Amino acid sequence: MNVTRYKCSVLAVDDDPGVLAVLAAQLAHDFEVITACTVEQARGVVGQRAVDIILTDLNLPDDTGLALLDWCRRNSPRTSRVLLSGTARLEDAADAINHTQVHRIVLKPWRPEDLLQTLRAAARTLLLERSHEQLLEDLRKLNLDLERRVADRTRELEAALAQLQQKNRILEQMALTDQLTGLANRRAIDLIARKELIRRTRTPSALTLALIDADHFKDINTAHLQTGGDHVLAWLARVLSDALRGSDSLGRVGGEEFMVVAPDTDAGGAQVLGERLRGRVAASATEYADKPIRVTVSVGLAVAPLGVSVGYDQLYKAAAAALKDAKDGGRNCCAVRTVG
Repeated sequence: MNVTRYKCSVLAVDDDPGVLAVLAAQLAHDFEVITACTVEQARGVVGQRAVDIILTDLNLPDDTGLALLDWCRRNSPRTSRVLLSGTARLEDAADAINHTQVHRIVLKPWRPEDLLQTLRAAARTLLLERSHEQLLEDLRKLNLDLERRVADRTRELEAALAQLQQKNRILEQMALTDQLTGLANRRAIDLIARKELIRRTRTPSALTLALIDADHFKDINTAHLQTGGDHVLAWLARVLSDALRGSDSLGRVGGEEFMVVAPDTDAGGAQVLGERLRGRVAASATEYADKPIRVTVSVGLAVAPLGVSVGYDQLYKAAAAALKDAKDGGRNCCAVRTVG
């Protein structure tokens, strides 16, 4: 950035059009001047474009200049804040500095050279900060370019290539997506469940974990071979996904077994969720090699009630036990267990 050629913008705010005209005339040579008569107008300007410096009177018709500067501090922190005040009370200065973190104060009536000196100093500070940021960005790009060059040279060496291949294998193993269904894989859905358990320690709420198993899936693999079984699993993933809320998460944990993490779901909600999942699958069908295929699922749901501290292993074991209850109950049904 060429700091000598960049013309900083100044938003001058005063309810007196005459004062604004004087400010515009005095500052026009050094700055791009925008004017506003009210706090509302000033906020509209800041909301529509970048403003480098805001220069506001203390007393405005719809609010105070301090309120405007405080709003600017929160909504446009990069804007330098200058208070133009007709009072010289120490209390006003202290309030401006302590509460709105105003950068500079100019007293009315001002001398044009003093005002220009104040705003030029603010502009220099802003431009130096931006120049520093640009230098940091340039340095970051240079470092990235250097890293790429080093990586390119390193890959030419056999040992480095072997190390890179090893890292690629590790990355593949750590991939979070199940390739067949496109769902989260076991590692990913486990992470989601653990994060939800951590979240509920900060924001207490009920949590349900459900395990879903396709009934007699071996028969499908026998009748339609593995390709047919894969087709059914991909279809089943879509049916289950369509039955969930946007806040729920679905993953394939292995074979024909899926897991659902349902935040803010108590025992009653778990029963509704389980029946919805089971019912959607039972009412649907797919076709493979011109043959219709129907499948049912057993659903085991474990509920961590509001206010009950539960670990992931404990919740997962409860869901697995509930799934066994559903299978022992004749399959194509759901069972709910409450933990704690």
